[in-house]
Amino acid sequence: MDHTRPAGGEAATSPPPGEPAEAPMLQVLDAEGRRHAQPELDPWIEDVDADALAALYGQMAVVRRLDIEATHLQRQGELALWPPLLGQEAAQVGSAVALREDDFVFPSYRENGVALLRGVPALDLLRVWRGSTFSGWDPKATGVATQQIIIGAQALHAVGYAMGVQRDQADAAAIVYFGDGATSQGDVNEAMVFSASYRSPVVFFCQNNHWAISEPVKLQTRRSIADRPWGFGIPSLRVDGNDVLAVLAATRAAVERAADGGGPTFIEAVTYRMGPHTTADDPTRYRDDAELEAWKARDPLTRVEAHLRTLDVDVDVDAVLAQAQAEADELAAEVRRALESLVEDGAERLFDEIYAEPHQELERQRREHALYLQQFDDEEAGA
Repeated sequence: MDHTRPAGGEAATSPPPGEPAEAPMLQVLDAEGRRHAQPELDPWIEDVDADALAALYGQMAVVRRLDIEATHLQRQGELALWPPLLGQEAAQVGSAVALREDDFVFPSYRENGVALLRGVPALDLLRVWRGSTFSGWDPKATGVATQQIIIGAQALHAVGYAMGVQRDQADAAAIVYFGDGATSQGDVNEAMVFSASYRSPVVFFCQNNHWAISEPVKLQTRRSIADRPWGFGIPSLRVDGNDVLAVLAATRAAVERAADGGGPTFIEAVTYRMGPHTTADDPTRYRDDAELEAWKARDPLTRVEAHLRTLDVDVDVDAVLAQAQAEADELAAEVRRALESLVEDGAERLFDEIYAEPHQELERQRREHALYLQQFDDEEAGA
């Protein structure tokens, strides 16, 4: 992997609407499913054959189906909120598949696909947005920290974890996910300062989906986001975030570099949020239909399907699609059934997983909280 700053003459695709024109973007599969030679990325995906491509398609289909089902569940009152990832499946699946067992993920609130592929149960993802849990899952068991709502805060957590890995001399890396809007936050920039200074084994993975809620990315930066980390001494890669192979290759390269002591890498995956920021948002108020239609033509699933149909190997593409759809539908039905029988945590559960060991102050707070709740029972009994 070449970690020198890319020259302006490097091969690039034509920029999508609203994107800074000067920034090259590494791509393996184009929007029509044609594969192009990409010397910087090709060595990292030599093992990806037709079966692996079919598996990647299936994983993206499952992630998309869960996302759509969760959106429906929110509209039906089963979830309080949901942050859709529609359109960002390649960025999440490609990067998640690239990780090794001991690598650790620090997600924002939108990385439901990454968490699912790393072993977080789908029900646990939905429980968070239903308000049925105070945490979500066991980070140690899954290698995935619980989702961070505060924009960019997880970048500092990832660097701190990576510095610990560094001191343990472990063969592992941390990867932190955030959106384009988070790059304007102090936490992300401070994290890059520390990571560059200590050469910590962390991958900064920015999903540039072009919208920080209702603000377009062009209002935040006059150059591509991938230019920013160079100022901290962190090399960066800018890849087509709707190209699952480009994302897979770039993440593999960055993770290996980090774990081998090469320090941090920044990846800008250029993608697009097809739906709202969350289910509380109305994107029709701030973006036009032409932009959305232009990005629909760059759909990450249809380009893999198109590429599979061009391969000169014995692949039953229709069977691949049917199997993926069946697995996706089964997962959607499974989470809907699980929600129907879900036992909600009581308020007292709030105190169970704050500290590793119980102590007197925690027990005092538990007792006071129980007395606070009891007063409402006493009022109802006296009414």
